Amino acid sequence: MAAGSEFHPPNLEPSPAAPVRLGLPEAMGLALGLHQAGRLDDAQVLYQRVLAAEPEHADALHFMGVLTHQRGRSDEAATLIRRSIAHQPGIADWHNNLGNVLLESGRVDEAGAAYEEAARLAPERADVHNNLGVLRREQKRPEESEAAYRRAIALDPSFVDAHTNLGNLLHSLHRNEAALISYCEALALRPQNVRARQALGMAYYTLGRFEEATRVYADWLRDEPESPQARHHLAACSGRDVPARAADDYVAEVFDGFAGSFDAKLAHLHYRAPQLLEQEVRRRLGPPRAALAVLDAGCGTGLCGPLLRPWARRLQGVDLSAGMLARAEPRGVYDGLEKAELTAWIAAATAGSYDLIVSADTLCYFGDLAEVCRACASALTPGGWLMFTVEALDDDAAEPVRLNPHGRYGHRADYLRQVLAGAGLGATEVQAAHLRTEGGRPVAGWLVSACKAGEAGSS
Repeated sequence: MAAGSEFHPPNLEPSPAAPVRLGLPEAMGLALGLHQAGRLDDAQVLYQRVLAAEPEHADALHFMGVLTHQRGRSDEAATLIRRSIAHQPGIADWHNNLGNVLLESGRVDEAGAAYEEAARLAPERADVHNNLGVLRREQKRPEESEAAYRRAIALDPSFVDAHTNLGNLLHSLHRNEAALISYCEALALRPQNVRARQALGMAYYTLGRFEEATRVYADWLRDEPESPQARHHLAACSGRDVPARAADDYVAEVFDGFAGSFDAKLAHLHYRAPQLLEQEVRRRLGPPRAALAVLDAGCGTGLCGPLLRPWARRLQGVDLSAGMLARAEPRGVYDGLEKAELTAWIAAATAGSYDLIVSADTLCYFGDLAEVCRACASALTPGGWLMFTVEALDDDAAEPVRLNPHGRYGHRADYLRQVLAGAGLGATEVQAAHLRTEGGRPVAGWLVSACKAGEAGSS
């Protein structure tokens, strides 16, 4: 089809009497408008039609790449964006977008080359220097990261994200007083900035200044009474009105916002829970035979999915975050994915539905584990296993469960044994484990396994 060909756009409204015909420029304009409005399916149809007519159309390649990344297919996205850049190498935004895709995919050095080219093409762009700061931090080059953030701020003193990112960097370097200054700068520029408020509270509680952290979150909640993050972190820092588990809206908001960079950030934190659980499954159940009904409870972006698949004849994932599930789906390892609150969804399952339920760092958002453990016990077959990780409280902690200032719950080992026994689960083992690193320090956790009485079987 020639470049001047006409297109039939997707049906956006009730069908008109005659089809609308668009040329290439009009089709691209409509596609971009749909893309910006979040109508990804319609935008994709038009990008595909443009590319069918002109396979190397640079704009269509580029924005199809951006859309493909939004749908979780980052390797494919990077290929499309590189093809667009090959045709128009002088557009700084395109190199910047490529850097974003590569960085979120954990391809840090390739992202660095893309950001460096963007900075060469547009040396006065504050956003590019901010992205370079993020990249240098991922590369463990903190001095260069700080220089890039400060360059972004010099170019645009009102750039809130650069102030916040600089604060996060300084906080990670234990330069907490300097971090407080950056967070305060960000808040002064935009008092409603969620990231800066949360980070300022985090800096205060890290310094042991819990009253000041509490004031930050109380002020935030006063200004935004419906904010689930303000409500949750106020409870965590003050110890007042502590919920039995993190509210659904809190979990969904946090993880929807985190979904795009979740895998890369966890890799940076040396996240080990999926591998620990895989080892426990192998120890308890032996070599994989693709014979079990398996539930990945709180599957997130699906990091456990490829590890569990060899044991599963049926692998189901459930999570509260739509953004996380959108990242899990392209892995192609799940037989089903559901957006739902975990306890209610498991409780509604047919009794004896699963031979194995695995939950990696999800139950750390639950304080009281009794209800979810009872639901899991009901959903397991006789002889079926529940395995999960949570963050650890020392045995001499005053309370069996604690909502920590960072917003996750810690549990004592004796509490875990008690609640599993109360749910009718036995053969319980609670092993100490390092789940990941935070602030350069290992996060202490428990690797827990328990079995439902009866002879093993599968549904």
